Amino acid sequence: MRGFGGGMDIGKLMKQAQKMQEAMQQMQADLGAQAVEGTAGGGAVTVTMTGNQEVTAVKIKPEAVDPEDVETLEDLVLAALKDAREKVEALAQAQMGSVTGGLNIPGLKF
Repeated sequence: MRGFGGGMDIGKLMKQAQKMQEAMQQMQADLGAQAVEGTAGGGAVTVTMTGNQEVTAVKIKPEAVDPEDVETLEDLVLAALKDAREKVEALAQAQMGSVTGGLNIPGLKF
């Protein structure tokens, strides 16, 4: 099947799109099986997050807990979450590059 005047084979294009979709689904499954750790305060707070951005664990060292300064602990937890999310995004981008062949496809973001 030919179309679009440039000799582009729509059937071939559709097969390529389907392969890319299957690869993306596999990538998402692979990301879900991986975990990263985000830390803050020199390791005082550690957050474990899957590649699908699901938080699976939060560890807080006793020395990070000061009843007189709860705000600092809250800031450390938030910073560890952000660190973990950034690592997940980097992991997803690295895997995305292998699926898309390095193409930057608008709207595809993890």
